[in-house]
Amino acid sequence: MGVAIKRFLSNKNTVTIIGVILGIVVLYVGYNWRVNNALELISVPVANKEIASRTKITEDMITYIKLPRNSVNSIDNLETSASNIVGKYVSFGTSIAQNSMFYTSYLLDKSEMPDSAFADIPDGYTIFSLNVDLHSTYGNSIYPDNYIDLYLKATDDTGKVIFGKLISSIKVLAVKDSSGNHVFETTVESRTPSELLFAVTDDMFLLLKKAEYIGCEITPIPRNASYSANPGETSVANDYLRDFILSKAATIPDSEITITNNDDNEIED
Repeated sequence: MGVAIKRFLSNKNTVTIIGVILGIVVLYVGYNWRVNNALELISVPVANKEIASRTKITEDMITYIKLPRNSVNSIDNLETSASNIVGKYVSFGTSIAQNSMFYTSYLLDKSEMPDSAFADIPDGYTIFSLNVDLHSTYGNSIYPDNYIDLYLKATDDTGKVIFGKLISSIKVLAVKDSSGNHVFETTVESRTPSELLFAVTDDMFLLLKKAEYIGCEITPIPRNASYSANPGETSVANDYLRDFILSKAATIPDSEITITNNDDNEIED
């Protein structure tokens, strides 16, 4: 028996046939492995409803679909684990559509969440918040990045009404509702405007706040698309109105206060 097997294997034709058969088997097994691996379906988390910007993602916002593993592995930044999604926030300036997959670039921890209204404010500028409502924003027709005018209404010492343009060409940084949410960041819900945010110079901030404190009414006035497309310099539009406001408010001189620690715990200024 051993001699017969040895003679069989020593035959070149026999070895060739065995090699061909083994090659075919290897190719067949390898091909089937690759096909099965490419067609293997895995569960991928997707949003079961539209999720607005800055929303905390919870378990009930997630459902699953089956996709081929090979196609999933070819998608950059795709998050396939729900444990890495739940508890995260949708990044500012975007929303996750219903049935959309989750991408790591759209998911942030709460500590990483920015507020675009306060981003990139130049030195020497301050955020001014103007209280508004649906009526004063012309039915929610004032949008972020619009350039508008601010008008002032007051009553002078003789009881006459004063009304005129106070600030020209001021950029709207953000429109927020009473909960601090950006009004136009989502289409999932209708939000009512409560404040307009502007970045103004420190001097203009003081002027606007003084106007509010002495009881003046500041009204936003929208302009056309050309006004926003070709904005002028943000400036005080009327010297009379500025002088009227300043005449009703005291000017506090700048002072530097130095706190020193001494035996008597005194504060020196």
